[in-house]
Amino acid sequence: MLKIRGAELLDKIVISEETGRKFGVVGDFKFIVESGELLTLLLSEPTKYAREIGLEQDEKGRLMVPFSTVKSVGDFVIISEKEII
Repeated sequence: MLKIRGAELLDKIVISEETGRKFGVVGDFKFIVESGELLTLLLSEPTKYAREIGLEQDEKGRLMVPFSTVKSVGDFVIISEKEII
C-alpha cells in the first residue's frame, strides 16, 4: 500500500498506466479522518475520456477515482485504468 500525504497529490495530472491517457488533475480527495486513509481522488479539469468512461461522481458532480487504483506518485499520479472500468 502506498503511503502518501494527500497534499502531495494536489494539482498532479492523473495518467493511465495501461494507455497513457490523461484523466484530469487531482483537485481534491476524500479520506477517513480517524485514520487518514485516502479513499478517492476528485478530478478537476477532467478530460473528455474520463467523463465518457462512467466514473462515479460525488455530490458536487466531481469525478472520483478510487485511491486503490493508484500505482505510483511522482511528477504524475499513475492509476490502473483496468481496475476502474
